[in-house]
Amino acid sequence: MYSFFKYFHSGLRYIVLVLVVAAVVQSLLGWLGKKTYTEGNRKLNLFALISAHTQLLVGLVLYFLSPLVQFSKAAMKNPETRYWTSEHITMMILAIILITVGYSRSKKVLLPEKKHFNIFIFYFLAVIIVVVTLILSHRGVLGMSA
Repeated sequence: MYSFFKYFHSGLRYIVLVLVVAAVVQSLLGWLGKKTYTEGNRKLNLFALISAHTQLLVGLVLYFLSPLVQFSKAAMKNPETRYWTSEHITMMILAIILITVGYSRSKKVLLPEKKHFNIFIFYFLAVIIVVVTLILSHRGVLGMSA
């Protein structure tokens, strides 16, 4: 079961990254180009949000199955165990919170430029956090989990 969730979580990240980066690019172009906020914009932003939340749910299952996650004092002294036990989950939850806040704020504003701006800022910050966190794993952003 661990192996299934590990590979599912590892593969799902590509979908999440593609959707969130596409939302960032689309919102940047919409914001700078002062374009209208279309139903297509809303759907892409929503699919990015849903994929991130799905990734979180799969990651939470994996968190409790993983032998790399250990709840002990010794876990904090080992850099790899500390990363998987506390750092990875904390940063990823923060990124998903940013995506959720960005999507929620974009729904509340009326001006299309502001909608694009909210998505751009919050989703872009989330992408930065995700990429930095994946780099810290020493497995790379695009590398599959071993």
